[in-house]
Amino acid sequence: MLLGLIGVAIFSLTLPFTRLAVSGDGGLSPMFVALGRALAAAVLAGGWLYWKRAPLPPRAALPALVMVAIGCVIGFPWLTSVAMRSLPAAHGAVLVGVLPLATAMFAALLGGEKPSAGFWIMAILGSVLVIGFALRQSGGSLHAADLAIFVAVLLAAMGYAAGGRLSQTLGGQQTICWALILAAPPLLPVVGWLAWQESARIAHASAAAWTGFAYVSVFSMFIGFFFWYRGMALGGVARVGQVQLVQPFLSVLGATVVLGEALEWQTLIFAIAVIGVVGTGRKMQVKRG
Repeated sequence: MLLGLIGVAIFSLTLPFTRLAVSGDGGLSPMFVALGRALAAAVLAGGWLYWKRAPLPPRAALPALVMVAIGCVIGFPWLTSVAMRSLPAAHGAVLVGVLPLATAMFAALLGGEKPSAGFWIMAILGSVLVIGFALRQSGGSLHAADLAIFVAVLLAAMGYAAGGRLSQTLGGQQTICWALILAAPPLLPVVGWLAWQESARIAHASAAAWTGFAYVSVFSMFIGFFFWYRGMALGGVARVGQVQLVQPFLSVLGATVVLGEALEWQTLIFAIAVIGVVGTGRKMQVKRG
């Protein structure tokens, strides 16, 4: 649970730093940030695999690695980068709060885990809390970019569940590193083309934009997964995945510090309620297949 919490704390700053990277006149394009960060992380992954002299993954691991690459390396970064052009980071962060329920669902479908009825009740309750918070923050209606966030959540949940399961045999570090390496060949020509097309914009990007890009490349796309997949390998995807319920509120705090977005007292009330749900949910039985 502690390893999972460290991973979530790192991931919680993803949306604030993504918005920092793509917003304003000196911002980078959402597509370049989303795909460029994956390619930068792939370079780090290649260096780590070479340093560890890691063997090639078995052929049986390829389907799970493909799901991690599609969900966590490409899908989630791309869709959230697009959404952050028009959504406040705090608003997008609370929508990501449904990620634990989606992760538990994919864990049951892909990993053979069997959460108890009490576990599902806590997962649904936590998700209802964060969705209610999102609706309250947005005045009872959702933004057009909200759909992109929800699709991103489904893709990330698929990658989390597949990667968490694979980490039990391959290891968390190798799981994310090989997924990044697998995604690098198709990403390289696309990022190269984007860099050529947007050369003027990239050359005049602000220091803040590059700071945001650096964070999501090194921490969100690489280091955070070391803790996250290791935690899920030890504690189970469904159970450790519930730690994500506190991510929206850590993200809201991050948006306040990084972007200067307003922090309201309602956020703290919802945070306390969600943390209580997480504490209860982790005590519920989850049978591991």
